[in-house]
Amino acid sequence: MSVSDPLADMLTRIRNAGMAKHGKVDIPASRIKLSLAKILKAEGYVRNYKVLKDKDHGVIRVYLKYHGGNQNVITGLKRLSKPGRRVYVKKKDIPSVLNGMGIAVLSTSKGILTDRQAREQNVGGELLCSIW
Repeated sequence: MSVSDPLADMLTRIRNAGMAKHGKVDIPASRIKLSLAKILKAEGYVRNYKVLKDKDHGVIRVYLKYHGGNQNVITGLKRLSKPGRRVYVKKKDIPSVLNGMGIAVLSTSKGILTDRQAREQNVGGELLCSIW
């Protein structure tokens, strides 16, 4: 089955698994999804991730993280730039999510970065999603 927006599909799978209190979620693998999984782990939103080999492209298994055993660490995910309407920002216009309590993820010339990393490296780019 073909998905028109694979990144939105990944975010939706993570959101739905968190609401259903699942321990893990499987997502079809790609380089951009793997970069987003690395960011989620580095920022402490998920416990871990693992790349599993499949007959086609592979699968990214994301292990979700909960507070006190039942409250999901990720309270919100939002896709900002969509295939029908791309959102680009300059380095001075990078948004702050919940006054720094969340992160914005950007696709830049230096790779997939968080808003904090993009400000440090003085680069702008396509605003992919925000997570809080």
